Amino acid sequence: MGDQFSAAGYGVTSVGWGERPAIVAVDFQLAFCDPAFATGRSDHIASAVANAEGVLIAGRAAGIPIVHTAVAWSHDDEFTNWKVPSLRDITPDSPAASTLPQLWGDSDIYLLKQYPSAFFGTPLSTILRHRGVDTVLIMGVTTSGCVRASIIDSFSYGFKTIVVEDSCGDQEAGPHEDNMRDVSRRYADLISSADAVSRLESLSP
Repeated sequence: MGDQFSAAGYGVTSVGWGERPAIVAVDFQLAFCDPAFATGRSDHIASAVANAEGVLIAGRAAGIPIVHTAVAWSHDDEFTNWKVPSLRDITPDSPAASTLPQLWGDSDIYLLKQYPSAFFGTPLSTILRHRGVDTVLIMGVTTSGCVRASIIDSFSYGFKTIVVEDSCGDQEAGPHEDNMRDVSRRYADLISSADAVSRLESLSP
């Protein structure tokens, strides 16, 4: 954290955990995680996927809600003003919209979205509130896009927001690091996948 931010009082408190966590896994879909797709060839994202797997396993063992999102569009009108034209090829029934099989569990929830945030235009907030969730663990791809947007909306909806830093990935490490540093100053706590697993294991029945 830069000295000027510290001097101005940014990031001096922690969000902490509440009583009922959930995991929101943002866009771990083939389009961004499978080398068959141009947007899925990042080593940084591959590392995030590997780290996320253990966290998700621990979350299921603890019995907490796990929600996966994916971006997809059925019609050109839905695609609006995105600046990555190749994403338009992702349709709801295409393999590109499928969650990576190693990260999927039968009890998990799957939500499609058309915009960066996991919350915008989806029933995610209602799903979490209905289950009594007060703490959202966020992981996914890409950090500088949909992950960051989801972090800010989680904060804005009043959830304690914790980001599993090494289970988030981007096309390059630099944007990931910049955005993680920034959200940790304002909106969320950052933890490692190892710390997330340890905490979730303590919740297991």
